[in-house]
Amino acid sequence: MTSRTKRWLTVALMAGSLGAFGCGSGGGGRDIGATGGTTSTGGATRTGDATGSGGTTNTGGNANAGGTIAGGTTNTGGNTGTGGTIRSGGSTGTAGTALGGTSGTGGTIRSGGTTGTAGTALGGTSGTGGDTGTGGTIRSGGSTGTAGTAMGGTSGTGGTTRTGGTAGTGGTTRTGGAGTGGTSAGGAGTGGVAGGTAAGSGGSGGSGGSVVPIPPGDPGNPSGQCPIPAEAQLEDVSSPTTVVGAGTPESCTPDAFIAAVAAGGVITFNCGPDPATITLSKPAKVFNDKGPKIVIDGGGKVILSGGGTTRILYMNTCDAEQVWTTSHCDNQETPQLTVQNLTFANANSTGETKYDGGGAIYASGGRLKVINVRFMNNVCADSGPDVGGGGIRAFEQYNNLPVYIVNSTFGGSDGVGNVCSNGAGISSIGVSWTILNSLFSYNHAIGNGGNPATAGTPGGGSGGAIYNDGNTMTLSLCGTRIEYNQVNAFGSAIFFVTDDHTGNIKIDQSVITNNIGGSWYPQYPQISEFGDTPTTVTNSTIQ
Repeated sequence: MTSRTKRWLTVALMAGSLGAFGCGSGGGGRDIGATGGTTSTGGATRTGDATGSGGTTNTGGNANAGGTIAGGTTNTGGNTGTGGTIRSGGSTGTAGTALGGTSGTGGTIRSGGTTGTAGTALGGTSGTGGDTGTGGTIRSGGSTGTAGTAMGGTSGTGGTTRTGGTAGTGGTTRTGGAGTGGTSAGGAGTGGVAGGTAAGSGGSGGSGGSVVPIPPGDPGNPSGQCPIPAEAQLEDVSSPTTVVGAGTPESCTPDAFIAAVAAGGVITFNCGPDPATITLSKPAKVFNDKGPKIVIDGGGKVILSGGGTTRILYMNTCDAEQVWTTSHCDNQETPQLTVQNLTFANANSTGETKYDGGGAIYASGGRLKVINVRFMNNVCADSGPDVGGGGIRAFEQYNNLPVYIVNSTFGGSDGVGNVCSNGAGISSIGVSWTILNSLFSYNHAIGNGGNPATAGTPGGGSGGAIYNDGNTMTLSLCGTRIEYNQVNAFGSAIFFVTDDHTGNIKIDQSVITNNIGGSWYPQYPQISEFGDTPTTVTNSTIQ
């Protein structure tokens, strides 16, 4: 049909436009380097900042606690070091070449790095004969990073190289998790220019599709104090359309929840006085003719689980199986989906092929709003240049209005972070986001090769917390904390590429710190964007 063809043409054009994002591309290529380790506080707006002098890298490879490497001096332009061997997840790098600086001596290795011989750190100096940490955990399934780049710490002499994610002494293998002990971030970009600062302890991501216990706790950033606009407030659930359960945990069945979502309206739960988990074996799917509003409210006591095998919630206005309701499915006002006072956990969309990404929630069309929700240990495709959204993947919001994320948590603690090829927390194409008083931590973008994918790689590995791609769009953060997220390619905290250079970023009363890995940071550490992207930062810390 014409509308469906239009939608796929739109998506195809978006995908095609990504070819413009590459090293040396016009109007903001990746050869723009920023002075690493910059703390941005106060209302500085950067638009098209000048590049650093001659691509000069930071002296000595900046480092924070948990991943300090001392003794080496970096050279302008990323001169090749000698004697070092690059390790990536236990795999050998290329011909002992150091990326981003010459080798030094006496480097100290923190626990959590892959063991090997005289490894080289990203953006810093390599240690000769450094001490091997014990109990280190190898993350990301042992997959090789871009160009043999070391992630998770430089290894010392005497270590054993492992392949396939085998843990070191006393360690534990986790698919997609980040190692303990920070890696020096700000690795070499185009021309060996280093950006960013050294990160601290990355912790581990999710367990890669298995089920982990979900800790109790409240969602959101407790330090966030930004006001919530009227349209982002909780929905009224005083007169529910459907109540799932009859007062006991056993009565809250997955079939009852799936049927309630299919019927639409306001959905609440009565699973007894204690917290309850509903484990699904297939996604609950929204039908587009059952709106206009669909509200799912867990009352702060319900965990919706994918059991490590399935996505939890799906909405798509252009999916004929969910009923077409307009001739313009790519821009329609309804359904308006709100999830509030819930936890989405242990979801897995790696088996989805047609509508991939979106480990916990896939939402295309209509509107999406998320309030007081935790996303923990959700996973989606582990490779691919543009697929993403361990927690949420979104498309085609009505009239380009934003997705609201309010007082919510993505990850939140070591071991329950979300994992995907890109955008381990959230991912979208052509979608604006307003994120208020929320927390993104311990999420891991585990793809490899960036977008477009480097030759010989599957692509991905960008946007540890947030991955935004498209054209005219706005990412607005207020009262939000982003920390301890990890990438293999770009944007350890945020990857934001507006292909036609019309999008913008606004950051207020927020903290972005200790995110690990990646390069191409032309304006601020840990944020990958074009150098001419208008980025307004007020009352915030980025370091």
